[in-house]
Amino acid sequence: MRLTTQTLFCSALLLALSSGLVACGSDDQLSLNEYMDRIDSAATVAGERGEELVADAVGIGDVTPVQLQSFLARSLADLRIPLQETVDELTPPDQLADLHERLWGWHAELIAVETTLASRVGDTEDTDAGWTALSDSPEMEAYRATLAEGKELCDGFQAELDAITAVGGFADVPWMPGELGGVVETALGCQWFPDRPADIYRYP
Repeated sequence: MRLTTQTLFCSALLLALSSGLVACGSDDQLSLNEYMDRIDSAATVAGERGEELVADAVGIGDVTPVQLQSFLARSLADLRIPLQETVDELTPPDQLADLHERLWGWHAELIAVETTLASRVGDTEDTDAGWTALSDSPEMEAYRATLAEGKELCDGFQAELDAITAVGGFADVPWMPGELGGVVETALGCQWFPDRPADIYRYP
């Protein structure tokens, strides 16, 4: 079998886009404009590290456990962990503090789940039985559940911004909700979340 290139390609695109939020951190609280500028400027160079993962994924036919483990390990080391470390250094404006915490709290959880999954993949045999056991494993179910949570966050992001707008959170920058919504959703790779996270890496 095995997992197809398409699955890895979509995952790599999500990773490449999510890497666009990397920016210079600061202990000082950012203004709305500064926060927007950090994300916007970073999003223009999104995917620099992810491009190599995408290219590698495109060149793979059937995926072996070794290749999947390598992909997960590289995504963690090259993209997710550096991204989280950078975001953790940012102090968002008050209007976005709760939303920022939930988005990046989820991302931190995903790192932990992917780390555990990568270890489990390393114990997988490249056989039908091996892939079935991986597909049905608690580690894979946790990964799917975490992706589903991320998809919910993405799907509800604009509504969250609308709620902040309704209480005057963007009174001084009325253009920002639409701009920020589009930039953050792109940077997080929301468009690349699977329609059905429960089916990702599902075997057969």
